[in-house]
Amino acid sequence: MNNKKILMITGDFTEDYETMVPFQTLMAVGHSVDAVCPDKKSGDTVVTAIHDFEGDQTYTEKRGHNFVLNATFDDVVLADYDALVIPGGRAPEYLRLNPQVLSMVKHFFDTNKPVAAVCHGAQLLAAAGVLKGKQCSAYPACQPEVESAGGTFAEIEVFEAVTDGNLVTAPAWPAHPAWLSQFMILLNK
Repeated sequence: MNNKKILMITGDFTEDYETMVPFQTLMAVGHSVDAVCPDKKSGDTVVTAIHDFEGDQTYTEKRGHNFVLNATFDDVVLADYDALVIPGGRAPEYLRLNPQVLSMVKHFFDTNKPVAAVCHGAQLLAAAGVLKGKQCSAYPACQPEVESAGGTFAEIEVFEAVTDGNLVTAPAWPAHPAWLSQFMILLNK
């Protein structure tokens, strides 16, 4: 396996599983993952949220773990990274308002590096203007944003993922096996 350096952009109220599981899984298979958040440095924490599907019209939310960042946002040198991971949850809602974050996301598309986004991560992709002509899955409530950004919303099962070029997306954390395996295929190319 060709070990890669991966950037994970996260923030407060990121979805717990969608942050912890890819972070730990990618490191477990030998990749280096730097988790960053605007205005925070290595050693700071972000609060996660646990979103669950309990039969309501939308997901429920409970407080999750504190996730410790292992890199400093302001120190990121994009050329040093081979891929990008965007967890879901509510963090993308405010991350999409940060011009520096949008520029980072665009970099990975401009350089055709692998990008994995799950759930509400599509909000960040839409705001960065990188979805035109791309097939993208996300939490179903993000469908209007995907389509407004020129993407095609992939209506797939909650445990499935879709790859379009350098982009791997999934609706939510139940898709981790499919999402992460498709992302690792891109990492090994």
